[in-house]
Amino acid sequence: MKLHEIQMRDPFVLADKQSMTYYLYGTTDKDPWKAPGVSFEVYRSSDLHDWDGPFTVFTPTKGFWGTHNFWAPEVHIYLGKYYLFATFTAPGRCRGTHILVSESPMGPFIPVSDEPATPLEWECLDGTFFLDDTAQPWIVFCHEWVQINDGEVCARKLSTDLSTPVGDPVLLFRASEASWPKALPRRDGTGLVDAKVTDGPFMYRNSDGTLLMLWSSVAPSGYAMGYASSESGTIRGPWKQQAMPLVSSDGGHGMIFKTFKGKLFLTYHSPNKTPNERPFFVPLAETTGGLACR
Repeated sequence: MKLHEIQMRDPFVLADKQSMTYYLYGTTDKDPWKAPGVSFEVYRSSDLHDWDGPFTVFTPTKGFWGTHNFWAPEVHIYLGKYYLFATFTAPGRCRGTHILVSESPMGPFIPVSDEPATPLEWECLDGTFFLDDTAQPWIVFCHEWVQINDGEVCARKLSTDLSTPVGDPVLLFRASEASWPKALPRRDGTGLVDAKVTDGPFMYRNSDGTLLMLWSSVAPSGYAMGYASSESGTIRGPWKQQAMPLVSSDGGHGMIFKTFKGKLFLTYHSPNKTPNERPFFVPLAETTGGLACR
């Protein structure tokens, strides 16, 4: 298959050096919004052009809490295993990110714990993995605008085996701290138009040492993706927002990967409407303290 044939939101590429294979994960349920969740799937390629698949890497087992909104799977290699971070929800439960593990990028992935890594009383989504300079693992995630109006990006420490959150979440920034997101109607019935979205965080450290975070929102032109830089070089920031988004043409929820030949790419989905969304790969360049699409 070619990329234009793959319906997918929230694309994530794992360039696995052990198998010299690229694995493409994403939100692939045909109705990821209202229908019960089905599975997570992966496509694989040796050249980023021709893709085999889809192959199922996760289906919920009896007793797993998540029943709907199977969103945004990411697979990270950590301590020799493959960890999948993904969003789920269920009736009577808040949306959250659960962590799963496998010995293979092809799965099957099984939960590392009974509960999500995000706070149970918060509406959360799009958890991603970050390992700091002290080898402390973190989950970075969004506290949703649908609950708090001004969407947040937060971080929380994890135990060494990623099975248990450690301590309270740390607020990194709010959507309103950036100049480019558009105000949306609140979800509380007040009629006020001042809500702002955060979704899809992804951590990346430039070769000059600058710690960057991609994240997405809604801009006047539609779905968009920008980035922020940590002025301390650590996860705690403070985070400086870029004035303009990287992608503003109805595309977002992206990540950065490097090919086996050392070329840097940005991937994201566009347009932001089901069932038309497709994964895109765009050459990316590092700038001093930042990023630029080529």
